[in-house]
Amino acid sequence: MAYSISPNRIYQQPNNLMNTKPFCFHCFTHLHNLACLLHLKKQGNSMTQPTLFSFIFFLTNLLVSGKHIPTTLQGPFHPITIHFDPSLRRGSDDIPMDDPRLKKNVTSMFPEQIALALSTPTSMWVSWVTGDAQIGPNVTALDPTSVASEVWYGKESGKYSSKKRGNATVYSQLYPFEGLFNYTSAIIHHVRIDGLEPETKYYYRCGDSSLPAMSEEHVFETLPLPAQNSYPRRIAVIGDLGLTRNSSTTIDHLSKNDPSLILMVGDLTYANQYLTTGGKGVPCFSCAFPDAPIRETYQPRWDGWGRFMEPLVSRVPMMVIEGNHEIEPQAVGITFKSYLTRFAVPAKESGSNSNFYYSFDAGGVHFIMLGAYVDYNSTGENGAQYAWLKEDLRKVDRTVTPWLVAAWHPPWYNSYSSHYQEFECMRQEMEQLLYHYGVDIVFSGHVHAYERMNRVYNYTLDACGPIYITVGDGGNIEKVDVDHADEPGKCPSQGDNMPEIGGVCHLNFSSGPAKGNFCWDRQPEWSAYRESSFGHGILEVLNSTHALWSWHRNQDTYKEDSPGDQIYIVRQPDICSPSTSLKGNNESEQVKGAAVCAKCLCVRLLFMVAFVIYQLLLCD
Repeated sequence: MAYSISPNRIYQQPNNLMNTKPFCFHCFTHLHNLACLLHLKKQGNSMTQPTLFSFIFFLTNLLVSGKHIPTTLQGPFHPITIHFDPSLRRGSDDIPMDDPRLKKNVTSMFPEQIALALSTPTSMWVSWVTGDAQIGPNVTALDPTSVASEVWYGKESGKYSSKKRGNATVYSQLYPFEGLFNYTSAIIHHVRIDGLEPETKYYYRCGDSSLPAMSEEHVFETLPLPAQNSYPRRIAVIGDLGLTRNSSTTIDHLSKNDPSLILMVGDLTYANQYLTTGGKGVPCFSCAFPDAPIRETYQPRWDGWGRFMEPLVSRVPMMVIEGNHEIEPQAVGITFKSYLTRFAVPAKESGSNSNFYYSFDAGGVHFIMLGAYVDYNSTGENGAQYAWLKEDLRKVDRTVTPWLVAAWHPPWYNSYSSHYQEFECMRQEMEQLLYHYGVDIVFSGHVHAYERMNRVYNYTLDACGPIYITVGDGGNIEKVDVDHADEPGKCPSQGDNMPEIGGVCHLNFSSGPAKGNFCWDRQPEWSAYRESSFGHGILEVLNSTHALWSWHRNQDTYKEDSPGDQIYIVRQPDICSPSTSLKGNNESEQVKGAAVCAKCLCVRLLFMVAFVIYQLLLCD
């Protein structure tokens, strides 16, 4: 196996040893930066904590721990499959509504379900719920103007120098069918607080001070401003979470990893399955509700989920994108009402006219959140998302935000039988645009298992393609996926895996080992690592070119708590940049050998420089 590079990207042919191998180049980059640190010390200036941490982490891993963590520069990797551990259960029961973590524990108008979301680098959304939701055959919506939406905040505990007001709303989920209950929500508040300083701890309370009904004090820490050398400490990535015992393990495990930002890549509550496969264990929807033409959604699960998540997301901002379980159709054709009402996202801030897709910056990372269940076509009157995406990508300044990360719910690259090629239409419409602008990483969910790809573009191994990662293994009620499309008898038919919204573009492969076939007869070469297990991921961006990705399995919390999969993702801006020309992608064996020798030299030099820095720090 070997990488190629599509003509849509440019490759700079190396002309000396420094450009021969990206790892070697980065070694010398580290040495240059370390020398700068020495100069700063000599001038009496202090080293910033993130910069110092980055180098300490790099050196510690390389020189002290002895643990080998591969980098994407060593790819493409031969495919690895870790089959489901039969000593584990494939799923677990839903947490019941009377569980203390899901029950309401404040009086009527006091805030609950408090959550944070990023707005801009200097502003934050604060959301919460007050009042009592109603469920039954006859419900009456609350008046959202009956209670104020206020946030008090400041940099000292108990001292709130700033106050902001926002908006409140309610929504209803209506089912005029026997056996299905109507629902109207409590009052949902969204307040945008601004004027925030970067990397600063803020204390806040929310509610209505006139009642008085203000929350207890909560605290959060702002992220770094967009800059080439400033990054969030840890970014947690989860998908298809649900509200089961496994979900609880996932969130407990994630909390221990102390993230500064959370990406939730769709399928949040599984409220639309609580009355069937969930809480009551009804075997099938049509059996339980024969007169209902649409599937139920038990909306109180949203309230339980908000309470369950509050201890985490009231202090760590969570950025969400919709999945298929958020569609929740009502009798009058309304969809996504819960998702659209409950979550504040920076849509307007990023020039989007829809909460289904938006973007934001977190330090030196630009995130793009795309909607798979709204129109994604590149042409036609309904191509608003594609037009927005193209403009958003055009405006990204990679000298300020070097990393470009995208996320949406259903994966484009997936070797499991479940949802195989389900969103091939979306891939065909959008992949070339993302590739052209150099997206580094793509996160998705939907498939209830873990899978990390080799760099790939248009089903071809490509040195400049994104790293696609599927993390749809948060713990939901539908159990973990274990079947692979390349296994005998497990290849879906082309009539399977139809998207709930959108077209069907299933195809047979036109080249490679699977040419002429719908499925491979072995694990595809673009699938580097796959494992059937619940868990979550942590992305630690170390500098403008290196990030550590770790996938943490739930079962590891009970063992040595080591990651199930771990790799350094390395950007190569020196060889991959948006272009329509191609200059070549070949290296001689002699040059490769020289690169290996240079790598050894780099390690020795790094060790010596690290020792000098250590002595300087001791002198302080």
